[in-house]
Amino acid sequence: MKPIRSFTLLTFLLLLFSCSESSKTPDNDVSTPLSQQMVSAFAQQVQVKYQVLTNRSDDKCTKGAETDTCFQARISFLSNTNFEAQNWKIYFSHMAPIQSSQSEFFDVKHVNGDIHVISPKESFKQFVQGEKAFIDFRAMFWHLSDSDIMPNYILAVEGFEPVVLASTQLKTDPETGLEIIPHVVTISDYETQFKRTENDSTPWLNSESLYYRNKAVNEAQVEVDAQIIPTPEFVALDKKAGQLDLANGVNFSFENVAREDVQAAIERLAYFGIAEQQQGVAVSIKVSSDDNISGAYQVTLNDVGITIIGVDAAGAFYGLQSLAALISIDSAVVPYGQIVDAPRYDFRGVLVDVARNFRSKQFILDLLDQMAAYKLNKLHFHLGDDEGWRLEIPSLPELTEVGAHRCFDPSEQNCLMPQLGAGLDPNAENNGFYSVADYQEILAAASARHIQVIPSLDMPGHARAAIKAMTARYNRYMAAEDEEKATQFLLHDFDDKTKYHSVQFYGDNTINACMESSYDFVTEVMQQVKTIHSEANHPLTRYHIGADETAGAWVESPICKAFLANNDEGIDKPEQLGAYFVERVSTILEELGIEAAGWSDGMHATRVEKMPAIVQANAWDTLFWGGHARVHEMANRKWQIVISSPDALYFDFPYEADPKEHGYYWAGRHTNTEKVFQMMPDNLPVHAEFWLDREDNPYVADDTKSMLAPNVSFLGMQGQLWSENLRSDEMAEHKLFPRAIALAERAWHKPSWAVPYNFQGAKYDQSSGAFTTEKRLQRDNAWHLFAHALGKKELAKLSQSNIQFRLPTVGAIIENGTLKANIAFPGLAIEFKDEANTWKRYTAPIPVSGQVWVRSIDPLSNRKGRTTTVAP
Repeated sequence: MKPIRSFTLLTFLLLLFSCSESSKTPDNDVSTPLSQQMVSAFAQQVQVKYQVLTNRSDDKCTKGAETDTCFQARISFLSNTNFEAQNWKIYFSHMAPIQSSQSEFFDVKHVNGDIHVISPKESFKQFVQGEKAFIDFRAMFWHLSDSDIMPNYILAVEGFEPVVLASTQLKTDPETGLEIIPHVVTISDYETQFKRTENDSTPWLNSESLYYRNKAVNEAQVEVDAQIIPTPEFVALDKKAGQLDLANGVNFSFENVAREDVQAAIERLAYFGIAEQQQGVAVSIKVSSDDNISGAYQVTLNDVGITIIGVDAAGAFYGLQSLAALISIDSAVVPYGQIVDAPRYDFRGVLVDVARNFRSKQFILDLLDQMAAYKLNKLHFHLGDDEGWRLEIPSLPELTEVGAHRCFDPSEQNCLMPQLGAGLDPNAENNGFYSVADYQEILAAASARHIQVIPSLDMPGHARAAIKAMTARYNRYMAAEDEEKATQFLLHDFDDKTKYHSVQFYGDNTINACMESSYDFVTEVMQQVKTIHSEANHPLTRYHIGADETAGAWVESPICKAFLANNDEGIDKPEQLGAYFVERVSTILEELGIEAAGWSDGMHATRVEKMPAIVQANAWDTLFWGGHARVHEMANRKWQIVISSPDALYFDFPYEADPKEHGYYWAGRHTNTEKVFQMMPDNLPVHAEFWLDREDNPYVADDTKSMLAPNVSFLGMQGQLWSENLRSDEMAEHKLFPRAIALAERAWHKPSWAVPYNFQGAKYDQSSGAFTTEKRLQRDNAWHLFAHALGKKELAKLSQSNIQFRLPTVGAIIENGTLKANIAFPGLAIEFKDEANTWKRYTAPIPVSGQVWVRSIDPLSNRKGRTTTVAP
């Protein structure tokens, strides 16, 4: 393909003539000196557009890179005025490195991480009013979603303050609360833009296919009054036997259980109108220990009142939460009967990444409320990564002074550079940190809700924020001529010339595993975090190291070369250093009375004999790439395995396959709530019978050589909310809910339709038949009940709690001029408009004409879902 000329030849000649004439500088033609006002004015009005030209690789992709795939895109600039400036650059974030570019007038280079910079060639003299200027380029991988494109392009002109190009700033749709990325030219072509490769079979979800997918759910006749989410182990409730009306209040009595242990559940009941009243229904709460798992409970409802017996305080708390689950926001009547319940897994977790983009303290407190409501009990709090350090460490103030903020500072002595399109404002909502007081408030709220907080400050990889903060500390103390303090917690070797890049394309984000100061840093931080937890009466008993994605680092570090040449650890190769770091940090943690956790790739590489007796590994191995094998191998080490499979448990992924759906998608393009519900975490390979790979093609899971040892089981499961492109609390809630409720269902309740694991080994594909027709029918019927309970009870509770859950897009068809519409969660409302151009409530099939649009609506808040069109 020939390079696209950004200007016509005539324009180019006129520019040359203009430059030649201006060099004569006659008395009546003195050029106006460039000013900050002019720079800001240009940034305010120039129109930027980002367009994916094709996602199909060609023979011009860079060979020998991490991948031979690339896509082609164009960034264009249209100025409404002439703008002549020299020494300007435009910094922007781009999800994958740009490999090559074609432009007469612009260069583009990868800087570090996702930051790239566009600069003018000598041939470019100015932006001309009304003329488009282009740069075409090839970049690694694909751009399949509008949300791949990052906001906040920064214009930096030498001698002036940098400014953000206004046309690249995010906007928010006032009706939906969803992000609008204004400079994106939306993907429109199925073959060249939507499909990843020629073999990609992913269907572009439209209203018609969604209508038929929703049809069985909407036709199901189910009763949800007695439905509890997550589903109890045993339920026998019958409103014909009698009912209790809690609308007039409840009167609690406590036997050997402290009120504070269940206060948060009492407050949830009160929030939904079940207040404490002296004359209210009697509710007796007590603890009676037995051999059952923590959190087990029984609830009895009869004409005497309600009795809740927990095996421990957590069980009593969960019994009250099940009572809250029985009511709806418009009915406080509950049936007589009994509930006997216990959790499937001890570990029922949610990871929230606040490092890439910060989340407010209120977001975390609200999340803890919802986790407790659905009996999730582990908050994996991801507080440190390349783009941010979010926890105050009093003895190391630089971690938050420098590492918690992004601004335009190429030296990174005052803040980090604005990766992930963070913009210029260091005080924007996607920057920040939790003070000790903030964090302890979160810990106290978690304790009150029987949730364990497991902090994570990722290391040795994903540690750029810490590295840069400690470099700033070094420079400050060296300036004060205090070399001892300067080097005390230094995390990198200044003489390390290793050329590497992380999965996120940083070349400087890995703590040096051979420096003693690195381990002094780890010890100092962990002692501080342990103290913070202890002061909040929330003991730090488990810490997540991270431990993932360190390949290629340290090879040319002189300190590491010396260590490899002379150590008594049996380490003689650079690729062994990552595991050595994890082993040593795990030992430090053990000495502090803290159990070690980490991601499966980093933990798998360690030597079992060098690790503590108790090790948690989060298994994020992708199932369609045979990930079950490594999970089984680690479980057979007697390690505690937390299933974290991206196939269904990465909540940063899109709900549906549509370029307008938000999220990354490296392991899947449609992780909707039903897929989370379908998961069988005890039997990972069996998913090959009914799930597809990331291009929606069948795959085979061979478990004949990687079987679990007899009686080996998993500790639990966890949903992950990574935040690379989550820039607001509202979007984070959109991605979490309602998927987190399906996570809670699977982590708490083992359904009868789940296929037991075959310890003899088996090979699974779409014809192997372990997941029988009968079991599929049972699963689908269970899903119908769950979907109705969400739509008719639980989503209204989320709405009343001001949680911005995702409203599903509407399924719709037009038959003989009649609109038929449905929704994934019956109970939510549907609106439509046709050529009359006025939104109306849909209640039944109705004649329409012309173009038709549909959307869902939350009746409580009046918030709207994303609008889609209906094919005529």
